[in-house]
Amino acid sequence: MRKYSLFFFFIIVTTLHAQFRNYSNEFLNIGVDAAAFGMSKSVVATTNDVNSLYWNPAGLVAISDYQGSLMHASYFAGIANYNYAAFAMPIDQKSAIGISIIRFGVDDILNTTELIDNQGNINYDRISLFSAADYAVNFGYARKVILDGLQFGINTKIVRRIIGEFASSWGFGFDAGIQFKRNQWHFGLMVRDITTTFNSWNINETAFEKIKNAIPDQNQELPETTEITKPKAQLGIARNFSIGRFFSLLTEIDLNVRFAQTNDLIATSFMSIDPSLGVQVAYEKFAFLRVGIGNIQQNTAFDGSKNIAIQPNFGLGFKYKGIQIDYALTNIGSVGNALYSNVFSIKFDYSFFRP
Repeated sequence: MRKYSLFFFFIIVTTLHAQFRNYSNEFLNIGVDAAAFGMSKSVVATTNDVNSLYWNPAGLVAISDYQGSLMHASYFAGIANYNYAAFAMPIDQKSAIGISIIRFGVDDILNTTELIDNQGNINYDRISLFSAADYAVNFGYARKVILDGLQFGINTKIVRRIIGEFASSWGFGFDAGIQFKRNQWHFGLMVRDITTTFNSWNINETAFEKIKNAIPDQNQELPETTEITKPKAQLGIARNFSIGRFFSLLTEIDLNVRFAQTNDLIATSFMSIDPSLGVQVAYEKFAFLRVGIGNIQQNTAFDGSKNIAIQPNFGLGFKYKGIQIDYALTNIGSVGNALYSNVFSIKFDYSFFRP
């Protein structure tokens, strides 16, 4: 009992001395799986494969054998690269586990902090390269419960962030989700950073001294070394429809909730809600066409006028002999005239190769 008391005491003390961030560990909000991107990330109620580890770990219990997934995407015209790999397997008929790793990074950044020496001489040989990379490892567990159609899941995530030799951090947090299915209806709830996620930074003070005077009267003090990521929630409802003999239709509406005031369609001082809609048409579980709308934002122009911007998404998928390849035309969440990104992912299901 004493161990748990000390643990919770540590959490409380850290919270009091840390700084809440409305936007922290944002690379974990980008998403995974081109199929989900094609539906504008409206999958929290229906996700049921290895990628459930990210979207809603409760969906892991639907897998029947080993599954693996890979994804690569480039953002900002190829400046940043996002890579994801995951593996999941059932433990028994009622539970499953999974593990995934994410890397989001910008590489080969020019370090010009030593370009000019103390005498004002420029020496291009003093330019070096560094990377700013974020990593996350997720461990997930899911289980069916007594009520038919109800299942829950939980993720433990370890976050590692590195900014060259300037700073690095370790973070730790939990996500939790539930799903419920009744006939053709699906319901889902995913809460990210349910206990808040802590990031503890280690700042290289020697490197900081080199840049603190780059802008007069700016960056004169070391930033906070501990930050806390606020919880976020995603609530979804979906339904399956049969269309003739060969086709089926899946529709899902999600509400993405942040406990902060943003430019989302519904915004208050307590929370903001961004609704999204995804539709998938499947042909005999072989070919998939997906469309979605999301990231609905209220924008204010320079003249004070307001408008609403909507991000459309589009996707295709093909599944053959246990291998599924998906493509999505989407972006990282920008609106207006943002550059769109091409996202590809592949999923392997070993159950097809079983005798």
